[in-house]
Amino acid sequence: MGLVNGQETDDSSSPPPEGRPPARIRARIAERPRPRLDLRAVFGLAPGPWGWTRGLRAGIAMSLSFGLVAALFSPSLGSLAALGSMTALYERNTPYAHRAASLALIAAGFVASVAVGSLSAVSPWSAALAIGAVAGTATWACQSLRVEAPGPFYFVLVCAIATIVPGGIAAVPQHAGVAAIGAGVGWLVSMSGVLLRSRRPEERAVAAAFRHLGALLRAVGTPRVDHAQHDASLAVAAAWRIVLQAQTRGHRDSPRAARLRALLRWVSDIHLMATEVTLGRTTPLPGVVADFADDLARAVARPEASPAPERLDGARRGLRPRSLESRLYRLLARAARSARRLDHEVEGRGVQLYDRRTPPLLDSLRSGWSSESLVRPTALRMGITVAVAGLLAILLGFERFYWVPITAASVLQGGNVVLTANRSAQRAIGTAVGVVLGGLILALPLPLPAVVAVAALLQALAQTVLPRSFCYASIALTPMALLLAYTAAPYPVELLVRERIVDTLVGSLVGVAGALLLWRRASASRLPQTIATTLRTSRRVLLEALDPDVRLGPEQRYRLRRDLRADLLRLRGVYDSAVGDVPRAEHTAPLWPVVIAAQRTGYLALATLAAEDVPPTTHITLQRLGLAFDELSAALRERRAPRLGALPSMPDHPRLVMEVRALAAALRTAAAGRGSPQS
Repeated sequence: MGLVNGQETDDSSSPPPEGRPPARIRARIAERPRPRLDLRAVFGLAPGPWGWTRGLRAGIAMSLSFGLVAALFSPSLGSLAALGSMTALYERNTPYAHRAASLALIAAGFVASVAVGSLSAVSPWSAALAIGAVAGTATWACQSLRVEAPGPFYFVLVCAIATIVPGGIAAVPQHAGVAAIGAGVGWLVSMSGVLLRSRRPEERAVAAAFRHLGALLRAVGTPRVDHAQHDASLAVAAAWRIVLQAQTRGHRDSPRAARLRALLRWVSDIHLMATEVTLGRTTPLPGVVADFADDLARAVARPEASPAPERLDGARRGLRPRSLESRLYRLLARAARSARRLDHEVEGRGVQLYDRRTPPLLDSLRSGWSSESLVRPTALRMGITVAVAGLLAILLGFERFYWVPITAASVLQGGNVVLTANRSAQRAIGTAVGVVLGGLILALPLPLPAVVAVAALLQALAQTVLPRSFCYASIALTPMALLLAYTAAPYPVELLVRERIVDTLVGSLVGVAGALLLWRRASASRLPQTIATTLRTSRRVLLEALDPDVRLGPEQRYRLRRDLRADLLRLRGVYDSAVGDVPRAEHTAPLWPVVIAAQRTGYLALATLAAEDVPPTTHITLQRLGLAFDELSAALRERRAPRLGALPSMPDHPRLVMEVRALAAALRTAAAGRGSPQS
């Protein structure tokens, strides 16, 4: 081994196997994530589309539920129904069969939150503790069950508003029933898409995997390749989860389901082959390759849009038949032919499924509460901070104390300290503007139909903007929440506006304090163990895939691939969280090269597992490789430099050996305290 222009090289004189380029230069690693506290993070727009469909559904659900219950019962009860309708904000990307059951659970959670809030309204102290309990429980349940954004926030909002609706304990059944009506309306609105395109969620997920594959292919030879690799792996994992959720008994054996599963298998295999290509090239691929993947994304829903395989002939010209690039292009061409077919047989490539549609509910909740999971400290942080925020507001004499815990819950959804601080600033600025707007609206003598229409319009606008900016969404969310709170329990507008600004500032500060003081090191302390776990899984995959005496069946290959991919995604998630927990980031930043080397090693192991013609490896080589992984894992656990002996010569897997060496070097640098944040 040596260094050329700062890049690691392989000085082995043995010629590479046929079809494989010599492993000479290690691809440059991407710049580490740098979460910052700055104006761009507060006022800028995040990349991605606007939430038009999300906003439309939210507005329709709120207007229907709010108007119906207000007309049948009273405006104050209508506000509870409007809050219950926010079930329409959840499970937006999951298949309709799965969505129906999941939204029913979320609706039950909303009804329970209303009941808890109404029961606790006997005193402000009990109400503050109840809001905190709902916040912690909802965070634990949402993260354990992988409920996507908006997560626990609206459970907290529903519970808090329920504490001020008049009626007392005797009215709890009525409050819960009204919330159930709103939740039912939200359920119907969210499920309405099944009438138009019943398979759109799973088709969209597989198409997204192809689009991220195109982004990865464009990133080859650039410093962004590691980030693009992670994004593509996230998209592939999400597509697998969503397609599995769609496998109902009647649909699973249909040609349409078999075609979608076949395309998912293709994008998974192409992604792993692209991994080998990204680590073996320092120059970009021809532009037609990424464009071909983009066209495959369009062909998921429209088979006639499948690209012609001949479009890749120019890129193939001059390549050796067994080169990595040539094999990648062959996979893309075969995927295009598969996408064009409508008559997939259910016994074909895509039929094998070795997972349940969804993991058992109790198992997921238990896993989220385990000591190794980040869910438990996150849920405890949320519950304690929200309860303390409410109690502090009562001690300070805030009459409308519930706005303080609502704000604290909102800013804590940022995750790490940096994101929480940015979210706190966004919340404070958005609320300051939104309160003025809300005051102007409340000062108008609006009839009830106008109140319903304005609240629904603000909700639709907020949900449309939210995917791009929490700051600008807060400008619409604040007057919407003020309208609902004022309708539930009228209060002088001048006092409501003034108190809302102060409550937001206090709640934002309490939320940031909770992020700083409670379990701030949870991610950083788990990072070395998470890297070690990933390496152990990579070791298991490599030893089983390369052992000449082991014949892996399709089910075992699938499970090994699933487990290792999950570990790789978890590793990056833990690092991203840890590096944002300032000032702890100064201790985790030097581990970025370790994380990258561990990820690359894992993805190479996945590629080896997926290969159809892996050359045999001797038992001595496998034993030495296993010992190397054991030493690297032990060094991580013991926070020391690895004492790595000579690695085996593996001419069939030169990139793997290079990444293991790079991992050992990065660990030595980090242990010595000499790592630069970008090295």
